[in-house]
Amino acid sequence: MTWGQLGLVTSTLLASAVEFVEAFTIVLAMGVTRGWRAALAGAGAAVVVLTVATAVSGYALIAWFPESLLQFIVGALLLVFGLQWLRKAILRSAGLKALHDEDEAFRDEVGSGRRAATQTRFGLDWFGFVVSFKGVLLEGLEVVFIVITFGVNADNVPLAITGAAIGGAVVCIAGLLLHRPLSRVPENTIKFGVGLLLSTFGTFWAVEGLGVFRDSGESLSWPGQDLALLYLLAAWSLLAYLAVRSLAGMTESGHTELPQ
Repeated sequence: MTWGQLGLVTSTLLASAVEFVEAFTIVLAMGVTRGWRAALAGAGAAVVVLTVATAVSGYALIAWFPESLLQFIVGALLLVFGLQWLRKAILRSAGLKALHDEDEAFRDEVGSGRRAATQTRFGLDWFGFVVSFKGVLLEGLEVVFIVITFGVNADNVPLAITGAAIGGAVVCIAGLLLHRPLSRVPENTIKFGVGLLLSTFGTFWAVEGLGVFRDSGESLSWPGQDLALLYLLAAWSLLAYLAVRSLAGMTESGHTELPQ
């Protein structure tokens, strides 16, 4: 397995795991308060929609865009998306942003489920179905984006889907065995890692895609090919470390205002 393929699987697996933790919390709360039939039906319907969206979007990108333009567009989007993940993870690591509390999120969802009025459609509790559907769909859209962009650009969509499926399966199995929210998952650490990987691959592919502006339109090549991913990952990791250290110093000095 090449460095690119390893990064592809790791990125989709970790991103899927993070999003599935949050989606599982929602489905679990609806299952406990509104009934498992409606909760699982909503989650299943969302998975079907996400699967279709992945297949259609992936085919459209491959069919409509030349390779260098696709690399440039996808790389730029991944870079922006990765920096958003990285920014939040840095702020949380520096103590300037509260960590996500899965137990609190579960309590909020349980409270909403208990307060909602009962309404049945198609033999299902409609509130439980809609909340589960929306939760899985919204969390899953980020996974779909990462799977499509990574898979299409790496010319290996099946491998990207495999990584995401493994991440989702691990979370679901762990949640079903524990029968509780997965609050002990080091979510911010995983998000930090995903942010670094997205930023690394985004930079790598965006620079390759700059070849679209050449007369030949052919993609640029990095020195060392896929080995350049390691240098980029090291550079982004160093920048993130320095950012955390700098912002942590602001916290220690009593400055707690979030950077804009």
